[in-house]
Amino acid sequence: MTAVTFEKFTKLSRDQFFDVATNYESFQKLLSEFYPSVRIISVRPTTTLVEAHLILSGKEFVVMQKHVIEKPLLHETFFVGGDAKGTHITEKYEQFPEGTKITLTVDFKYKGSMRFSGLFGKGDVENEFSKIMDKLIENAEN
Repeated sequence: MTAVTFEKFTKLSRDQFFDVATNYESFQKLLSEFYPSVRIISVRPTTTLVEAHLILSGKEFVVMQKHVIEKPLLHETFFVGGDAKGTHITEKYEQFPEGTKITLTVDFKYKGSMRFSGLFGKGDVENEFSKIMDKLIENAEN
């Protein structure tokens, strides 16, 4: 419904940042204003299933997320249940001498009553997910 692509940069190596970005158990601590509740349901070598409460633009989404990784190049998040079922987020990591470029593509889907709420538009989706990534980068670098 609303797809955006944008880039972020971190001074951390690709491996260092990838490890932080895929430590879902830490989201409740590192990203508490966006993830007030995170529960790991299942962990496999390249796939993790997570139940989470996600706050975007002051609205709470209850979601089931399937995280699929190809370390240290790719992290995909599929919203397989809940208020934003069908959402797909792709994070690609590219190593540079001065750090890592992260390219995010967010294809956000609204479900149920959220679809009709006029929650936010394309610019707001980029802004909200940009804030999440900025906070994750800030915490990872500190």
